[in-house]
Amino acid sequence: ERTERSFETFSASQGARLKGGEQASIGVIRFSEQLLASAVGSSSARLILSLLFQRNDPNAKDAFRLLDDATEALQYNRDLLQIALDQMAQGITVFDKDFRLTCWNRQFRILFDLPADMGQVGISLHRILRFLAERGDISDDQIVDALNRLTIFGSPWQLELLVSGRTIELRSNPMPDGGLVATYADISARVAADKALKQANELLELRVENRTAELTRVNAELAQAQMFAEEANLGKTRFLAAAGHDILQPLNAARLYASSLMERVPQDGIGETVSNIESSLESVEAILGAVLDISRLDAGAMKPQESRFRLDQMLRQIANDFLPMAERKTLDLRMVTSSLVVETDRNLLRRLVQNLVSNAIKYTRSGKILIGVRRRGDLAEIQVIDTGMGIDANELGFVFQEFRRLDEGIREAEGLGLGLSIVDRIARVLRLELQMHSDKGKGTRVSVLLPATCSSLEPPLPEQVRPPAPQVALHGLKIIAIDNDARILSGMRLLLEGWGCSVETFA
Repeated sequence: ERTERSFETFSASQGARLKGGEQASIGVIRFSEQLLASAVGSSSARLILSLLFQRNDPNAKDAFRLLDDATEALQYNRDLLQIALDQMAQGITVFDKDFRLTCWNRQFRILFDLPADMGQVGISLHRILRFLAERGDISDDQIVDALNRLTIFGSPWQLELLVSGRTIELRSNPMPDGGLVATYADISARVAADKALKQANELLELRVENRTAELTRVNAELAQAQMFAEEANLGKTRFLAAAGHDILQPLNAARLYASSLMERVPQDGIGETVSNIESSLESVEAILGAVLDISRLDAGAMKPQESRFRLDQMLRQIANDFLPMAERKTLDLRMVTSSLVVETDRNLLRRLVQNLVSNAIKYTRSGKILIGVRRRGDLAEIQVIDTGMGIDANELGFVFQEFRRLDEGIREAEGLGLGLSIVDRIARVLRLELQMHSDKGKGTRVSVLLPATCSSLEPPLPEQVRPPAPQVALHGLKIIAIDNDARILSGMRLLLEGWGCSVETFA
């Protein structure tokens, strides 16, 4: 079938139909030799033609019989090879050294959708590519590119057919006689999958980018809202810290008026009422003082003024100050002496320990309270230990919050729950570590850890017992009072004049 198509194409190119029995022209002989060479090789083709020219020689009958047998065997092997090639999923072609088609399989024509006249022995590679370009599968520039790339052996490359939409992977290898063998695989499904995966990745990246931008925007809005809230809270805190003096002055004046009134009324029902008023004013003043202390600490108004001092001196003063309060509750308040020296803000540390001792006395019904210091390597650990009601382990994290009081504490003592909150803030200002250990029903130990210095101070002078100051008669004593608040001056005048003093006030 291929031979017939090849001779029909040759006849059409010569413009004359070949007839059997006519003498073959030189052109027909050369074409026949070329056609035979594509099947059996050039040497065998020349041998076959030479034998054909000698077929009238009687001595050549045996040679012709041998030639017929060899031709039949070659044809059988070629047909078998062609059947095997046609079963391949890939297309395959063989071109000679002049890039003319010598062998191909059925899948080659299917992949490129080639007509029958494109599958003939001797058709050039350039003509096949030109056909694809004229049909619109490839561009004219790709003709030269395809010719060049087919001669780059070993490296696969892709060719996209625009009309059919197929993507063909081509791979070529050289032949011993100078030609080449090329294979063709349809990778359209793989290319489509890769494209879909790439689009999915791009879409995913776009979604991630959009979500990241949205998250960034939301975080920026939250940060801005938090900044505004912190500024508003800090502004409120600064206002309270700055207005503390103005807030407390009316209370101080009211207490002066109440004290003066107590000096004038008899100790009956009215006197008790006045005493209750003064006690209430004192409580309000203590609460406002605690709130203002927290405001000053939050606003940074309290700056540490570090100095080197003995803990023993400070703790002894605190113990002496709270001894009357402990004795009123029949508590045993003890202090263990220490020789450790620290360097920090003495006033702020004293207020911190005062709050701890005050809390210990408030929430201890019976037993004792111990104030002492332990050496922990390079640290000094101030401890305030009580035998009070204790705290559950799951509630220890809440006791340093503002206005947070436990149920047992509310029943035991009055207050708003600001003492430990002030302790926590002072510790942060001084960069100290707080520790609390408590057993429910047994007591609590609060520790303050701060660096201990290696340097020593001169030992303190022994306390001298001063004789009691003589009672001074206030009647007729001239006193000058100076203050910037008229109500304070008025209350001070009223109280001192009640004691018989002569008072002059200046604002």
